[in-house]
Amino acid sequence: MKFNIIARKYDLQENVREYVIKKLGKLDKFFKDEPSTRVVIGNVKDNSYVEAQINAGGMIYRAEVEDKEVLAAVDRIVDVIERQIRKNKTRLAKRIKSGSIDDNRLISGASFVDEEDSSEFEIVKRKRFAVKPMLPEEAILQMKLLGHDFFVFKNTQTSEMNVVYERKDGKYALIESIE
Repeated sequence: MKFNIIARKYDLQENVREYVIKKLGKLDKFFKDEPSTRVVIGNVKDNSYVEAQINAGGMIYRAEVEDKEVLAAVDRIVDVIERQIRKNKTRLAKRIKSGSIDDNRLISGASFVDEEDSSEFEIVKRKRFAVKPMLPEEAILQMKLLGHDFFVFKNTQTSEMNVVYERKDGKYALIESIE
């Protein structure tokens, strides 16, 4: 597993770095390819936070955790990401059995008993709307006017479909597609 560990407003000591590598390195057994892992460790007020993202086989597993102790946050991150991997593996296994996907992209590892509801995602509502060209700032205003958490629009600067959304910290983010 390739690691990129970043410290923000945090003095990253070697023992914490080794602990992160040891704990997240245990997840390497679930992947056929060598995954790349990005870990951000920082402080927010009186808490430590850990954000981890694992890119493997075209899948992205991501989690954020806040805790008083950084090592406890790392333990919780590992649990959250492992749960995501197990859930995804069960879903993929069911799709392979039904014949709708081949197993070349399936992550390796032991078989798991599904701990959570593994039913396929059910779409309960569909919406169709005209996508209007606008600037990202205009899209944020439109999103706020509608009271939504995200907004899809055609960017006038790039002529591509984009999404703006409000982050947990109250700031805004823009999602752009790449090809």
